[in-house]
Order: sequence, then C-alpha cells, then structure tokens
Amino acid sequence: MATQSTARPANLKLLHATVALQAAAVFVQSITAGLMMTVPYGHVLHSAGSYTLWVVTVVHVVVAVLAWRPGGGPAQPIWYAVGFLALITAQVYIGVFHLTALHVPLAAALLVASVLYLLRIRR
Repeated sequence: MATQSTARPANLKLLHATVALQAAAVFVQSITAGLMMTVPYGHVLHSAGSYTLWVVTVVHVVVAVLAWRPGGGPAQPIWYAVGFLALITAQVYIGVFHLTALHVPLAAALLVASVLYLLRIRR
C-alpha cells in the first residue's frame, strides 16, 4: 500500500504527462489546420484531432482532481484544467460553425497557454 508521500509524486508525474500530451495535441492541431487547407482529407484529420484534444482535456481535469484530492497536491491545476476544457469546448463549437475570425486567434492563444503552463508545471 502506497503512502501519501509516494502517491503524491506519482499523481503529479501523471499530471505532468497529461499536460504534456495536451500541449502536444494542441500543437498537432495547428499542423492539421494547415493540412486542412492543402489536402482533401485535411478537415477529417483536424476534426478527429479536435475531439481527441477534447478527450485529453477531460482526462486532464480528472487527473488534476486526483492529484489534488487523494494525492495531496495543490488545487490550482484543477482551475487551469477546467478553464482549458471550457475554452476547448468553445473552440470546437466555433470551429463547427466556421467562425474562423474567432477560431484562429483562440487556437493561437490555446497553444501559447498550453506551452506556458507545461513549462510552469514542470518546475
């Protein structure tokens, strides 16, 4: 049976891995957005990537809660995860309705935010 001191680093490592996966998924979305403009099947890749990113973000929320409550970690990552989930959900809907003037700047902001948060949480 793991003690709380050994469970906490494991939960935080899982949180770090989830944030890294989320940042990578956001980056891949920028690539598939470019593919959407150049190849006939690009929209399929971008759509699949958006739903994948949404699922990864839901997992991030769950992992943040697990790192906080049973793991004894800080609660701050939960707020980031929930905020990011809200923005990703808005991004999916904005993309579905083809509101490019909002979709592209929000995508850039999400990419910068995810990389900055990844750097911050790794410290």
